[in-house]
Amino acid sequence: MRLMDGLRLAVGTLTVFPVRVERVDRDVAGRAMTLAPAVGLVLGAVAGVALLLPGPPLLGAALALGALAVLTRGLHLDGLADLADGLGSGKPAGQALDIMKKSDIGPFGVMALVLTLLVQAAALTEAGFGGLVTACVAGRLALTWACRAGVPAARPDGLGAMVAGTVRRAAAWAATLAALCATTALGLLTPLPTSAIAQDGTPGGTEYDAILTYIEQTGLHGGIEQALHSAIVLPLGLVAGLGAALLLLRHARRRLGGITGDVLGALVETATATTLVVCAILS
Repeated sequence: MRLMDGLRLAVGTLTVFPVRVERVDRDVAGRAMTLAPAVGLVLGAVAGVALLLPGPPLLGAALALGALAVLTRGLHLDGLADLADGLGSGKPAGQALDIMKKSDIGPFGVMALVLTLLVQAAALTEAGFGGLVTACVAGRLALTWACRAGVPAARPDGLGAMVAGTVRRAAAWAATLAALCATTALGLLTPLPTSAIAQDGTPGGTEYDAILTYIEQTGLHGGIEQALHSAIVLPLGLVAGLGAALLLLRHARRRLGGITGDVLGALVETATATTLVVCAILS
């Protein structure tokens, strides 16, 4: 029952999907943040459908990122902009937190949003569906680690105060192991390149014949190598994304004294962008 309460809270907090949250306390919050990577898996799979649409790869990437923003209410992007304004101001912690609470977006926030979305879109054209799902998992895994025991809240109220320090370290490591296993499996299940599939209407152009042709051209060994390559690249991207988010978390803790909802949102977008870049470079 407590597990379902945590899952409901995770879905209700991190997505636009309508769920009935019946219980909210720090115990449930800890379970929600532990289950956050699973929510990221679903978000990436749903948003990734846009990558399968016909058209230029950049258009598909833009639509996928737009869908992801809608599915998350744009909360993480808003957090990224607010944190950029707060840290970019150079003000002491209290004043920086006040800047982050304002509803408007300053120049640092605009620059952070534009640069991050450009990087994500460009990288996604190469990283593909598997890269997007992995990036979404990495972003939510960053939440798990940011809410681990020992990480304080920067304010006495708000989302940060609710979830700060609620995740046990053992649970964070278990979530990381599960995420690595999931992304490895995703890499092994990466479909054949669409260029290898013959178009309907050509002589013998059935999907079965196309697959046979692909195997004859590349060899089964080549197909296995491709799957193994993806099974290595995606977990590496996950680790890189989590590492980048933890570096930002360390800086935010030093400057602000702890986490806030805006800090958590910025960690999601940082991990997502870094994972996509690494997957794109290594693909």
